[in-house]
Amino acid sequence: MRKKLITIILLLLGISISLQAQRNLGLPNLLKYDKQRFHFGFMIGYNQYDFTMKTKGNLNEYDSLMRIYTSSLSGFNLGIVANLRLGEYFDLRFIPGLTFADRMLNYSIKYNNNQEFISYKNVESVFLDFPLLVKFKSSRMHNVRAYVVGGVQYSRDLISNAKKQAANPREIYVKVYPDDFQFQTGMGFDFYLTYFKFSTELKMSFGVPNILVPEPHIYSTSVTGLKTKVIQISFLFE
Repeated sequence: MRKKLITIILLLLGISISLQAQRNLGLPNLLKYDKQRFHFGFMIGYNQYDFTMKTKGNLNEYDSLMRIYTSSLSGFNLGIVANLRLGEYFDLRFIPGLTFADRMLNYSIKYNNNQEFISYKNVESVFLDFPLLVKFKSSRMHNVRAYVVGGVQYSRDLISNAKKQAANPREIYVKVYPDDFQFQTGMGFDFYLTYFKFSTELKMSFGVPNILVPEPHIYSTSVTGLKTKVIQISFLFE
């Protein structure tokens, strides 16, 4: 995960430096843009959803279960941007949208013949997101601004498996509740183009509640907590 984060940061910096190097050094674009009380736009993004997981301290009570770990999977986001200007350097932003996400839990199980088998439990979600963010902007440097954002987000999983019943009695799901609440923080760059503002943004989300649905099977009882963890790259057109 750390290597992925470094790669994402370098990618964002590379995009920013490249666009800044190519900017027109004549008159700045969109000189009256930041005076607007409200403005709107849209967002598309790439995400990697994962869990912050807590397991039982001692798995010895589960004879065959050796270890549990998570794998982050890729998804994408779509959203509508609504921006309220609070001052020269602050904005209030509401970006409701849809997020398509997958997360994976991996259970390493050893059988009597000492062969190891990995049981994969995939959690698919389509979230309806309602983030409320405060954006703090630097001074404008010709056609570029740097900024940081922070805030909270409520998410509702539209295809939650919390009440899903398996068609096959042998099939077991790891279930999660549909409602989630996250803290968000991030950074980005605004680029003032001829007709609109384009932004690149890196944001991280950290879930607050434990969303695991407790059930009486090894895949659930061996885990004591699951919380959302997300890295997201967004491209915004405003």
